[in-house]
Amino acid sequence: MPDPAHFVAVIGGAVAGSEAAEKLATLGVQVAVFEQNPLPYGKIETGLPKWHVKLRDSQEKKIDEKLNHPLVRFIPNIRLGHEINLSQLRNEWGFSAILLATGAWRDRPIPVPDLDQYINSGLYYQNPFVAWFNQNHDPAYNGHAYKIPDNTLIVGGGLASFDVAKIVMIETTRYSLAKRGVRADTLSIEKTGIPEILKKHDLRFEDLGLQGCTLFYRRKITDMPLTTLPEDPTPRDLETAARVRQKIFDNVQKKFLFKCMECHTPAEPILKNGRLNGLVFYKTEIVDGRVRVKEDQKVYRESPLVISAIGSLPDPLPEIPMDGDTYRVKDQDSGALEGLEDVFALGNAVTGRGNIKESQLHGRKVTQKVVDEFLAWNPEDYQMIFDKAKENADEKVFAVQKHLRKKPVLSTVQIDQIHERIKALQTDVGYTDYASWITKHLPPRLENMVDDS
Repeated sequence: MPDPAHFVAVIGGAVAGSEAAEKLATLGVQVAVFEQNPLPYGKIETGLPKWHVKLRDSQEKKIDEKLNHPLVRFIPNIRLGHEINLSQLRNEWGFSAILLATGAWRDRPIPVPDLDQYINSGLYYQNPFVAWFNQNHDPAYNGHAYKIPDNTLIVGGGLASFDVAKIVMIETTRYSLAKRGVRADTLSIEKTGIPEILKKHDLRFEDLGLQGCTLFYRRKITDMPLTTLPEDPTPRDLETAARVRQKIFDNVQKKFLFKCMECHTPAEPILKNGRLNGLVFYKTEIVDGRVRVKEDQKVYRESPLVISAIGSLPDPLPEIPMDGDTYRVKDQDSGALEGLEDVFALGNAVTGRGNIKESQLHGRKVTQKVVDEFLAWNPEDYQMIFDKAKENADEKVFAVQKHLRKKPVLSTVQIDQIHERIKALQTDVGYTDYASWITKHLPPRLENMVDDS
């Protein structure tokens, strides 16, 4: 018989969820981690571009170590609001507390009315597109097959949109080289850059017959959220940040040859044969730090594909109160939800911010929201985001501890009943133990495959 103790449910097993689970388990709290996917890695697996091999492996190893704790029970393929709901967890299961680390899986829509009716008909969104890119080398992949035409338009401006631009340029270059009988794999192109690959084969980009993709951003390049700022930046801080941001952009653009149109915001669709065939943009100007739209200055850009990379949002969940696109919280520091004092949301659902600078300026740590949006492209940048997410999870665990001190521990009978329910769900999906499950469901890695064509 187990000793009386607290039992906490964590929804989502990636960076923040696994960190919270381990911290609670270290305190002697039993933890059930409900994960909507077979693997707990979240967008480390589907959103971190697959060229980040070492970073991906190191982060996933850390998650494995945390979730393989003796007091942590992992339940895969269980999605809140589908196979199980919040009322069941609170009332029938009787958990001492519930932590939401569900991440941000819903793309922020392009602010053009009715544009979403053209999804997969001239319009892609970043999250499913990057997930496809990360899995398309897997022979067992059976999801949507994304096609990447030349002259793609990308709407964005953060480093996440850089990743999309890199994917588009790498893949269109690779396809074009293959037509000429030149084999170049994705990882090699990303590592060396497109000009170096072409130089190796005595080619120029013009020889490929490609126009390349274009990134449209509503602000200036020097406004892109590529670096952080102190809380009260001086004019010198702002000048330095602008210079660094321009340098980052120039380096990425030089290596991957995409184009950028700054100070343009999407306004209207261009349609052809029932498909989206480009966008009409308004030109903008920045006045006192704000975007001012020039509705009398339109730019028409036809394109066979538009990819939106303007951010991610948490999915609305049944029984969770919302404030616009984020969860309604009673207390920003603890993440306790309004009217659900035993339910705590980790950073993304609370702040609704995917910008590192904004999160810091508002006194909040960069958390799962930013991890999900991957607003960085260097391993060092990603590592900083992961570290911040862990810090935030630690803070939320402290808040949950205060909550648990006010509640009686669960009896041995209650704990046994929760374990029985967990076992039933695990049995339904064929789960036996953590290590075996991970080994069985880990997909093939591109770096281990000779041919990714």
